Amino acid sequence: MVDEILKVRGLTLHYGGSRILKGVDLSAARGEVTCIMGTNGVGKTSLLKAISGVHPRSGGTYELDGEEITRAPAHDLARRGVALVPQGRDIFPLLTVRENLETGFSCLPRSERRVPEEIFDLFPILREFLHRRGGDLSGGQQQQLAIARALVTRPRLLLLDEPTEGIQPSIIQEIGRVIAHLRDRAEMAIILVEQYFDFAYDLGDRFHVLERGAIKVEGRKGEIGRDELLGAMSV
Repeated sequence: MVDEILKVRGLTLHYGGSRILKGVDLSAARGEVTCIMGTNGVGKTSLLKAISGVHPRSGGTYELDGEEITRAPAHDLARRGVALVPQGRDIFPLLTVRENLETGFSCLPRSERRVPEEIFDLFPILREFLHRRGGDLSGGQQQQLAIARALVTRPRLLLLDEPTEGIQPSIIQEIGRVIAHLRDRAEMAIILVEQYFDFAYDLGDRFHVLERGAIKVEGRKGEIGRDELLGAMSV
């Protein structure tokens, strides 16, 4: 039986007078990677902002672990286990790696405010660079730090926005292995927004192609073919 962590129905979002998301239906299950795909400007990042509470949604229903959530702000959703790794990473360049990781403590009870040892098993370079400033890391190392910071919060729903953007191939492979490990451990649901098709297709269990703020094509791996997905993204 599929254990759905997130279920949104009819989700809409506006920027001023412009409707960006138009009645999106989406589910994300524990132990699965749900991929959101599409060309630039179709609403992928806006969808993650709506799910994380960074931008208020205009309408639709939102359930987290079966509980209806109405207009919850980002900090409340973070405490409930929703973690966003934003496009561009948004690490703090003047803070050390350790201090960046510790910013994840803000949504945890005091008894859980520690960096799990597993973080350094997943990203060994971060242990080596604990006292280095975030701004001194390479782009790929900053991406690893951003994912690690999200994992510090013990998420039930992990949102990844273009984690391969501007990253060297060797670190893309490392990030792919981490995502696969987190999926297979089956403790969280993962939503991945990604333009690198092969990366997303290899990791994904469910696929949704957005076009002009609405779902154009959707399906599970095995139900929807690679060529069909590529065709939907190229039109």
